[in-house]
Amino acid sequence: MSRSGDRRRARGALAGAAAGLLALTACGTGTAEEGGRMKVVAAFYPMEFLAEEIGGEHVSVSPLTKPGVEPHDLEISPRQTAELGEAGLVVYLKGFQPAVDRAVEQSGPEHVAEAGSYTELVEHGGGHEEEAHQEEAGEHGGHEGEHETGHEEEHGGEHEGHEHGEGALDPHVWLDPVKYAEMAEGVGKALAKADPDHAADYRENAGELAGKLRDLDADFRKGLENRRTDTFVTTHAAFGYLAERYGLHEESIAGLDPESDPSGARLKELHAVVGEDGVDTVFLEPGSEGGAAESLAADLKLRTDVLDPVEGVSDDSRGEDYLEIMRANLQALRKALGAR
Repeated sequence: MSRSGDRRRARGALAGAAAGLLALTACGTGTAEEGGRMKVVAAFYPMEFLAEEIGGEHVSVSPLTKPGVEPHDLEISPRQTAELGEAGLVVYLKGFQPAVDRAVEQSGPEHVAEAGSYTELVEHGGGHEEEAHQEEAGEHGGHEGEHETGHEEEHGGEHEGHEHGEGALDPHVWLDPVKYAEMAEGVGKALAKADPDHAADYRENAGELAGKLRDLDADFRKGLENRRTDTFVTTHAAFGYLAERYGLHEESIAGLDPESDPSGARLKELHAVVGEDGVDTVFLEPGSEGGAAESLAADLKLRTDVLDPVEGVSDDSRGEDYLEIMRANLQALRKALGAR
């Protein structure tokens, strides 16, 4: 069932106000309740969106990452750790937010939906550090972008932390609508297990959301047909899953770690890529300004646009929720890639 961003935020504000007044109690199924609804804690926005869309009227969703906070910089207070232990369900993505991983382990909630376990995480964009290393070793093969596709059955410690380097699994899996649909179905099953009294509704809502995500996938496939180039340039390597899904090639200024700075060799390589692949746009993230991306665009007389990794929703977002922002991303990509 679809809800607008305004309704989502209003509901979140009401739930936050109620949190100070309502005590957590145990219901008949052993799940934590808040105001008669199961209390769900979501680590950051893509998990919050899944929980709200699938849980609907039966859940009260509390996000750990508030609007305006960088998800991977999140620190967890003792109170929030205790809140995790009291929740009816915790929805998170292991390896994206180290503080959340530690807090979940410490609090030991009865029901957990680790979204990465419902789909396949792979390695993407070891980043400019990896490319520089390959170049120094004489192994640099251009920018063909071969991806490691082996799935780790037990990926608990395999993608610990957001300081991704060579060999790290890419956590930005929600940017592939097909994989995000798989995550939605998994979260629906986790909700049904935590709150069996409403299992049928959770299954129905999860199926409806998965259908919307597959429609989004179809829109991307159709919208990116007949493109002039496959290559797009981003500030950091957040779009590997999206690129792989639609046969595109992401060239990132930084690697998977958004805080890393590009080397001179990496910038020189990007100058060559832009010319060879007919790139005319450098993508920034919402609210970002200055830095290496704008310098690169200015040096090469390229335009800039926004490609949103949808880690959160803010006043700078081009949409009220995941679906709207992703469709804005599609339009930005169509323009940059010359799709007709």
